[in-house]
Amino acid sequence: MNDKLIMTPGPTYIHEEVRQALAKEITNPDLDKNFYEFYKETCDAVKKILKTENDVLILSGEGILGLEAACASLVEPGENVLCIDNGIFGHGFGDFLSMYEGNVTYFESDYKKALDLDEVAAFLEKNHDFKVATLVHCETPSGITNPIGDICRLLKSYGIITVVDSVSAIAGEPLEVDAWDIDIVLGGSQKCLSAPPGLTFLSVSKDAWDKMLHRKTPIRGYYCNLSNWKTWYEDKWFPYTQPISDIYGFRVAVDRVLKKNDYIKRHKKMGEAVRKTLLEAGISLYPVNGYSNTVTTIELPGNVTSTEIYETMLNEHDIMIAGAFAYLKDKVIRIGHMGENCYEEKVYLTLKALDKTFRKYNVKIEGELHKQFVLNY
Repeated sequence: MNDKLIMTPGPTYIHEEVRQALAKEITNPDLDKNFYEFYKETCDAVKKILKTENDVLILSGEGILGLEAACASLVEPGENVLCIDNGIFGHGFGDFLSMYEGNVTYFESDYKKALDLDEVAAFLEKNHDFKVATLVHCETPSGITNPIGDICRLLKSYGIITVVDSVSAIAGEPLEVDAWDIDIVLGGSQKCLSAPPGLTFLSVSKDAWDKMLHRKTPIRGYYCNLSNWKTWYEDKWFPYTQPISDIYGFRVAVDRVLKKNDYIKRHKKMGEAVRKTLLEAGISLYPVNGYSNTVTTIELPGNVTSTEIYETMLNEHDIMIAGAFAYLKDKVIRIGHMGENCYEEKVYLTLKALDKTFRKYNVKIEGELHKQFVLNY
């Protein structure tokens, strides 16, 4: 039994109702017509969260599957493609674009700041001969949320297909797929929706379908070929056997989000309270703007390591938080306040433990984190 409080930026805590759904008796999803209806109803429920009328798919594979599948299905060898890069995940999109032989141009921006619409607009005014552009909604390692709505509408004005990684933002940050002209948006089950890891979900616009279905070259691979899904419902045929138990759990998680219908307001209130508390205590955040409402990234003081913070929090307080990787390795710690983690009592316990941990390593802080959090929340 896991008695730790998991306050990482995904995977998150799974509610008991979701856990129980995983134990539901299964059927044969390839042959049972009722499951096709259940799958479609689940996709329709996700549409409400994404605010879209576009097709929605649920794929068997963690969020990275969706990122690769979008690139594999859209990008043809030699095509000019744009990777909008202001963080680890934004830059990483370029690896998938290159893997499928796109001619990649990087728009590079400050890794401590949200993307600036004016800077992107100035770039595109001179450089807009791109078929596809990729960008990230929430840069989870750095705790930055980007203004994807304005940027995607701008890209669309140049006829560029947009692919957005919103894995750590969906159901935690505002998102309006149709109003923002997003062609493909990608999510993961284990973040703000608080279902087990293992599923990607995504929406696909008409323009994205048209590009996939009218390529000059065939899509490489099978599992990452989204065009295989175009007529799944009409044909009552899945490209591969569906992970039925995972989808049962995912459906309950989605229904819980829709039933409460407070997810944007709750995450905004929580994100602001956590940031205000830390700043008032004299603790530095990594980003300088564009703060995420789902994950807070804290710059480490020079006298303590992320490993020391992580191990003390886990071993002495039974609370798991996260460090980071790549250029942020050993420079930051991260608290995930998303989905089922985004509740006052859980964040209170986390900050109380962090307060004690900082004091153990003689980190200077003003006041007491948990008590100030109560006032700010």
